[in-house]
Amino acid sequence: MGHRLSRIYTRTGDDGTTGLANGERVDKTDPRVTAFGDVDETNSALGLLLAEPELSLPGYRQITAEHVARLEQELDALNDELPPLKEFVLPGGARAAAVCHLARTICRRAERSAWGAAKLAALNPELTRYLNRLSDLLFVMARWLARRNGGQEVLWRR
Repeated sequence: MGHRLSRIYTRTGDDGTTGLANGERVDKTDPRVTAFGDVDETNSALGLLLAEPELSLPGYRQITAEHVARLEQELDALNDELPPLKEFVLPGGARAAAVCHLARTICRRAERSAWGAAKLAALNPELTRYLNRLSDLLFVMARWLARRNGGQEVLWRR
C-alpha cells in the first residue's frame, strides 16, 4: 500500500467540509461525521484502557452478529463473577475501572451519534448493536476491575 497522506494538512477542510471515503464532501457538522468522530474517540478511550496493565481486548475490523454475540458471552462471563447490582455505580473504584467508565460513556455517545447518522444513511445494523453491547461490557468490566484491584465500587448513596 502506498502512502495515503504525504502531508498531514491539506487545507481542504478549511471551508468547514470534510471528505467521506467515497469522495463525497460533506459539512463537518454532518451527523455521519459526528458519529465517525465519536467512534474514533471510543477507539482512543479503548486504547487508553488497553494501556492499563490489567486488560487486553482484541480489535475488530468488521462488525458482524458474531462480534455482538462474542461481546455478550464476555459480558455474561464477567457478570457471573459479580454480586447483583443494587445501587447505581459511579465511576471510580480503581484506575483501570475509572478508565473503563470513561470508555463506556464515550461509547454510549458514539452509539447515540450512530443512531443519528442512521437517519441520513443506511448503516450496518450490527454497528449500533455492537456499540450498545460494548458499552455494557465496559460497565461490567469496570465493576470487575474495581474488585480485582482491591478497590470497591463507588455506589450512589441517597
